[in-house]
Amino acid sequence: MANASLLDRSRTIAGPGYNRWLVPPAALAIHLAIGQAYAFSVFKKPLGALLSGDVDHPAAGDWSPAQIGWIFSIAIVLLGLSAAIFGTWLERVGPRKAMMASALCFGGGFLIGSLGVHLHSLALLYFGYGFVGGIGLGIGYISPVSTLIKWFPDRKGVATGMAIMGFGGGAMIGSPLAVALMAHFKDSAPQGVAPTFIVMGIIYFLFMQFGVWTIRVPADDWAPAGYVPSTEHSALITTGNVSADNAIKTPQFWLLWVVLLTNVTAGIGVLETASPLIQESFSDATMGAGRGVTVAAAAGFVGLLSLFNLLGRFFWSSASDKLGRKVTYAIYFGLGILLYALVPTLGHNAQLTLFVLVACIIISMYGGGFATIPAYLSDLFGKYQVGAIHGRLLTAWSTAGVLGPLIVNYLHESRKAEGFTGAAAYQTVFYTMAGLLVVGLLANLAVTAVNEKYNEKGPVTIQPGGH
Repeated sequence: MANASLLDRSRTIAGPGYNRWLVPPAALAIHLAIGQAYAFSVFKKPLGALLSGDVDHPAAGDWSPAQIGWIFSIAIVLLGLSAAIFGTWLERVGPRKAMMASALCFGGGFLIGSLGVHLHSLALLYFGYGFVGGIGLGIGYISPVSTLIKWFPDRKGVATGMAIMGFGGGAMIGSPLAVALMAHFKDSAPQGVAPTFIVMGIIYFLFMQFGVWTIRVPADDWAPAGYVPSTEHSALITTGNVSADNAIKTPQFWLLWVVLLTNVTAGIGVLETASPLIQESFSDATMGAGRGVTVAAAAGFVGLLSLFNLLGRFFWSSASDKLGRKVTYAIYFGLGILLYALVPTLGHNAQLTLFVLVACIIISMYGGGFATIPAYLSDLFGKYQVGAIHGRLLTAWSTAGVLGPLIVNYLHESRKAEGFTGAAAYQTVFYTMAGLLVVGLLANLAVTAVNEKYNEKGPVTIQPGGH
């Protein structure tokens, strides 16, 4: 079909003289859209009051916070699974077809979810936003990253940071957009959620079309003008290419899986508890009457963390081009262990300014971990099937998305049951996360160059596919 052929990889190969700096905006368009997932929390209270109409007094038949929370968890699990399952397909058919599939699934997930809200069917919400939307997240997450690594072999960290920064910043657009739309539609539908889902599904689908139709891939023999592979930090950088199927047979892949799992799980320890953590640690009882952190101030703190999540993705991944990936992750873990262990003490001693600063640094490294990992994979396994390898590694994120909240909520509730309040109620949470970072540090230190026996024999060519 003529229309189908426009999506083929062969139609996206850039001609001679193409300016590679035209590619990052296409990647950003995808990641800014799917990054809306980080803003899902704005729907939690409205979804829990569809029957009562009062977010502070849910009716008997309204969904519980735990039931609603599973919508996001399913989406993150499907992100990792779909990235792993469709990664090799992406490398074969090219980014345009993959991005279109992502746009259809992500936008379609909102539309199916809207029907679930309208019918008050939790199963439809799980299937729509969680399952279908989650597939869109996974395919959309890896497709531009893989492409940018191929365009920027000399600046892999900068390249991945540019794309993944968009995912971290998606909530800064998605959150106010959702709030404004729900307020606009509140009089015509319960909490305004169903029509908001419809509008957002259409908006995001259309927004992602910019990325779909402007993305380009370099020719197989292309290299930047004057590019000479750097010998600096070359101990881990391969000149060979490892397939996705062979990559998962190497110890390096599984060491990086542990690296990503521990970094993300620990980061969730802050993100999952950010608002209640700062309010409970710096309440009137701790700070003095009238001086405790208010709900509005806590919301500002969450917004600040989102900003550092975004900035950290670009800063740390760019720094890794100079420092090397292994050293950069050693900083994440080494500094992180100290900072996580310090958080309860800062709360106990009412050191609010230092507490906020430490939390922002922690979250910047959480974001940086996401942005640096594709470049780390490319260093170790080459760029041949880095998108597929990255996709399989993201199952660590899926695992952390379930494991992190379980650990945080269990430890926090256990401390509260023992009578601890304020910062003390979170003490074991942060000490446990510091312990996880020790595991990540050891895994990172164990990473060595990949044995050449796993390399593809002879030159490799990405299959044109898509016909």
